[in-house]
Amino acid sequence: MRTPAKLTAALLSCCALLGSTIIASAPASAVAAVDCTDTDLPVSGPSGPTTVHGRFCLPAGTTPDAVQLLVHGGTYNNAYWDLPYAPERYSYQRDMAAHGYATFAMDQLGAGRSGKPLSLQLLLPVAAKAVHEVVGHLRAGSVGGHAFGKVVLVGHSVGSGVVAAEAATYHDVDAVILSGITHLPAVPVLALGVAFGLRPAFAEPQFLGSDLLYFTTRPGSRSWLFYHQPNADPAVIAADEATKDQVSVPGMGTVAVFGIVLPVTKAIDVPVFQAVGAKDVLFCGVLALRDCSTAEKLHAQEAPYYGPAAKLSTYVLPEAGHSLALHRNASAYRDATRSWLLEQAGVAAEGYHPIG
Repeated sequence: MRTPAKLTAALLSCCALLGSTIIASAPASAVAAVDCTDTDLPVSGPSGPTTVHGRFCLPAGTTPDAVQLLVHGGTYNNAYWDLPYAPERYSYQRDMAAHGYATFAMDQLGAGRSGKPLSLQLLLPVAAKAVHEVVGHLRAGSVGGHAFGKVVLVGHSVGSGVVAAEAATYHDVDAVILSGITHLPAVPVLALGVAFGLRPAFAEPQFLGSDLLYFTTRPGSRSWLFYHQPNADPAVIAADEATKDQVSVPGMGTVAVFGIVLPVTKAIDVPVFQAVGAKDVLFCGVLALRDCSTAEKLHAQEAPYYGPAAKLSTYVLPEAGHSLALHRNASAYRDATRSWLLEQAGVAAEGYHPIG
């Protein structure tokens, strides 16, 4: 799920409106002071014990009671949440930490620095179980030495399908955020994306040794698959290409069928926030039978796939493609996420207080 000259760092987004109060925005210095560390956690793989790697980011000088567990999409790894380019503008993790939220961005099995089982084994139940075990580690204090009282699951694209299956199966989290996903994908566009945008991962030097059913994106394809290019920085797309990863095709297929198209979301019994880019060609538009022009229209189409306990909220980021967290206006998506966490999910930031 996408070395140019460095551009001048953009200013952080303005304060997020939270109901009738305003939360102070974080200055660039706060982003720089964020404490991020990498760690490996033991999990049960499909053929025996393995590990999940992740990046843990905390607000400077404090540990909140809640943590967001971030699950990337296909052909991504945890760099989706902490892109190594202009972090003060594009890093979800560092921005959340600067606003008082802890995050743990895991590499899914088969990607990044996590264990790499045979691709045929990486079906949806295996992926969901690995996420479930990471939730357990976060609650037990295995990450950063702090036992988190609340865990919010956050997914992107294929990772959203995994997140939905985990929450629906294990009922062990306090809120769910799904991004880059709807229940009726644009199947013809997805088929074209597979045919012309993907190829076996072993064809590229960084994935030598991968088995035949691990795939990655062809060079240059991420720009049209994952971005609305008029609203994307070319340097971001280049950084995305440089950090891309592989995905299990059998796993991606089972996630698509059982985690997206079929309504496993009906069994989610905690609040859900669903966010998409208005220009997402993979999950929005005529071919997807999804009108993503407004949050209200998206809500009307997606609400039947959820139960009452989900209290579904929807959000549409204007002029953004599939990877909405990596567009120029991504700060608006993060602000909306924080507003929902506080107002609808009851997950407050640490160290930030209303002003005015």
